Amino acid sequence: MTDVSIEDDGVPSQEVEDVELYHATSWLTKYVFSQDAKVIAIQYACTAIAIGLVALVLSWLIRLQLAFPGAIPFIDANVYYQAVTMHGMIMVVYMLTAIFLGGFGNYLIPLMIGARDMVFPFVNMLSYWVYLLATLILAASYFVPGGPSGAGWTLYPPQAILTGTPGHEWGIILMLASLILFIVGFTMGGLNYVVTVLQARTRGMTLMRMPLTVWGIFTAAVMALLAFPGLFVACVMLLLDRTLGTSFFVPAIVEMGERRDYSGGSPILFQHLFWFFGHPEVYIVALPAFGMVSDLISVHARKNIFGYRMMVWAILAIGILSMVVWGHHMYVSGMNPLFGFFFAVTTLAIAVPTAMKVYNWVVTLWRADIHFTTPMLFALGFLITFVNGGITGLYLGNVIVDVPLSATLFVVAHFHMVMGIAPVLVIFGAIYHWYPKITGRMMDERLGKIHFWITFLGAYAVFFPMHYLGLVGVPRRFYEMGETAFVPHSAVGLNIFMTVMALIVGFSQLIFFYNAFKSLKHGALAGGNPWRAASLEWQTPETPPGHGNWGKQLPIVYRWPYGYSIPGAPDDFLPQNAPPQRGEHAT
Repeated sequence: MTDVSIEDDGVPSQEVEDVELYHATSWLTKYVFSQDAKVIAIQYACTAIAIGLVALVLSWLIRLQLAFPGAIPFIDANVYYQAVTMHGMIMVVYMLTAIFLGGFGNYLIPLMIGARDMVFPFVNMLSYWVYLLATLILAASYFVPGGPSGAGWTLYPPQAILTGTPGHEWGIILMLASLILFIVGFTMGGLNYVVTVLQARTRGMTLMRMPLTVWGIFTAAVMALLAFPGLFVACVMLLLDRTLGTSFFVPAIVEMGERRDYSGGSPILFQHLFWFFGHPEVYIVALPAFGMVSDLISVHARKNIFGYRMMVWAILAIGILSMVVWGHHMYVSGMNPLFGFFFAVTTLAIAVPTAMKVYNWVVTLWRADIHFTTPMLFALGFLITFVNGGITGLYLGNVIVDVPLSATLFVVAHFHMVMGIAPVLVIFGAIYHWYPKITGRMMDERLGKIHFWITFLGAYAVFFPMHYLGLVGVPRRFYEMGETAFVPHSAVGLNIFMTVMALIVGFSQLIFFYNAFKSLKHGALAGGNPWRAASLEWQTPETPPGHGNWGKQLPIVYRWPYGYSIPGAPDDFLPQNAPPQRGEHAT
């Protein structure tokens, strides 16, 4: 490391010297076993989307069973519970986490901070291949005796490993092995993101000049490095309980009339370890989404983000608070009421920095020059959905409200609004926004808007009625209701309606894929900066960016990434790397 000094242009020198990149020597090392973060990002994104489509089909099976019980012969109780388990695990871990951190993190971090690549390119490549292996092992559980685990995505012991639970033979073993590998792969990637942000920023790119997208991904990576070890330990210990007969999580128990050899284990310990990972996981997905939405809103509203520093501190506050709220998932586990009080207070406290972010987004939009482009529509859709999901979260964070609702569809509706629909809207918005930089071509706006409206309205048609079903007591996780007196007849009609809408929303995603593939060849040429954005990734000398991103000379940053509609400026945006104008103050 060299000493930091101020150079002739008034910008501090780079803390770490530029190093020679690895140069691919064959097609295989350039496109398959690539060490280029941009290629790795696309590999992550394609794998995450592919396994996400599997989860989408599984959700259709779940909905078809709920709407038309017994109508599809191959969906028995085992298949249903296996679909529920795999859908939840795939979406939360293998799709959302992977695409936000592995996909967008790899593509955007080096470009947005002015780096040539990740600090450890070889480790970065390894992280993807370990992730792919983990995903294949998870998918392989459909081809082993007994099929995949049907224990629910929380994998609670002792149920998860006992006879009677679908997939208790091999499915649970493959699930746990897959999760262990996923965490190993993510740790390699996460360390890369953190070190790259701290060490590889270009000259002038101070921490308080980084785009909020980078802040969100950086904070999420730190959180994941702290939270994932909890799940890693839980998976290893449960795997030992299942394979070697240890008793970390299984107490003395009688199964099928026979006493098992287990004794002394604590199922509650597993719940603590799982949710120590599980709740931060919500924000590991949400924080990158918050950052991306901030950038999308600022660019497409042609206005600087309101309260940038407040947004950064809010991201950090959410990251810290999210590590001490896991117990609100365990109100019905029999925990001491004092713990319940503590977790209820911390849960409500996290609403404060979250509300600050929403407030800042709204103020940014106030009197802005809003362009209703496809990325902007998805960003606004996220904003509305996140507020709706957040409000229902306030109810569930309160112990006395959560206890009667915890086993109902109200929880499913809340969870899907916050953790499903909201981040997926951001993913689509981000793809429409950064697609021109990745491919050099624009996606079709008309198809994009059709895709948005069907997805947005259709998702609300699925999950808004689900809140009502939860409030009237319709339970979750049930294979079929049968003749249940407390379930109103309207629930049957609503279930059919929601299922039809889920199928429509699912099939409408074909519009997105058609648009993405067609635009690769026939989309309008994008140029280097089609959105007239100020952040650094849009200032690359080539589009798509070449190997090393910046040609011979790294960029120099003079200001923050939200220079829009500046009075007296020749354009309505001022790139981060444009030399300062006379009389301009540093930002």
